[in-house]
Amino acid sequence: MFGLMVRFTCKDEDAAAQFDALVSRTGELIKENEPGTLIYAVHRVDGRPLERIFYELYRDKGAFEAHESQDYVQTFLAQRDLYVADVQVDRLDLTSGKGIDVEH
Repeated sequence: MFGLMVRFTCKDEDAAAQFDALVSRTGELIKENEPGTLIYAVHRVDGRPLERIFYELYRDKGAFEAHESQDYVQTFLAQRDLYVADVQVDRLDLTSGKGIDVEH
């Protein structure tokens, strides 16, 4: 499995609302079209209204690459910079977890 944890900090409250709408549209397309995307969860951060955390888990690196190549993901990546001031990405190497079959 392959995962990401991404923290976005939006520019302001209006940008956060626009970013949330973009995320919602993109998320629906991910649900409909990406069987290799196992988890694509977006969270607001309590006490920090401009921050969003994405937790993404893919079947494998190939599923992540397929995700990244989608037109709607490319649109998301191009448009997000209109709304965010900062992006921090952590690539995750899953070693264990409840309800997750981890192969080594």
